[in-house]
Amino acid sequence: MEPFEITTVDSGIRERGIVPISEEVPLTITVNGRELATLLCSPEYLRNLVTGFLFTNGLIRDISSLRSLTVDRDRWNVTVDIEGEGLDEEFVFKRVYTSGCGKGVIFHNPLDLINRKRLENDMRVNSTDITALMKTFQKRSEEHQRTRGVHSGALATPQEILIFRDDIGRHNALDKVLGEALYREVGFPDKILLTSGRISSEILSKVLRCQMPLIVAVGAPTNQAVKLARQANLTLVGRVRGDRMNVYSGEERIY
Repeated sequence: MEPFEITTVDSGIRERGIVPISEEVPLTITVNGRELATLLCSPEYLRNLVTGFLFTNGLIRDISSLRSLTVDRDRWNVTVDIEGEGLDEEFVFKRVYTSGCGKGVIFHNPLDLINRKRLENDMRVNSTDITALMKTFQKRSEEHQRTRGVHSGALATPQEILIFRDDIGRHNALDKVLGEALYREVGFPDKILLTSGRISSEILSKVLRCQMPLIVAVGAPTNQAVKLARQANLTLVGRVRGDRMNVYSGEERIY
């Protein structure tokens, strides 16, 4: 966060003061000697962010696919060496700019995942556990409380939050969470992904990459996200407010 002097107006009364503002940096990712993308992101947990970004875009299968990853905070550049001879030409140019804040980018169409194998997972979660998790989740970010300028993401069990990250982009926040999970070697099939934003199809595609059965959001889903979740047998919960929630898909996992 960086302090700025601003003017506030309250009931017509003007006042000068210092407020913290969330930081934003352009982070360029170079993979196997070739520039892949520039992400607009918060400047923390960059190793997590890049690892999660490569994983959710299908460039690495797990942490063992990373040969090296070097962060240059002076130039805001991350240089990565991964398994394989290089980036496929067709892959590099098949980028989709996402609906997220922070100018997100993915290298596949999320709807390409719609014909994948359905999730066969017998995980069941009590609705009271979900609302308790989300109440804790929404109070967790000190930066959000101070600036209202970031989104949050988390990986959780039904009982507790395991990994929590903030970023100016909701996509980036989730990639940071998933990147840290890869480093910790945390399994996904019995976990829940939490997000402060809405759920669009590209957000849902990140969950499908992990074969995770459940995503819970403060925001609402898009129609394509609901269709994709139902096709994949993934439980999608949104608009969690207090003790109320909407279950858009996979309601059999919620009791």
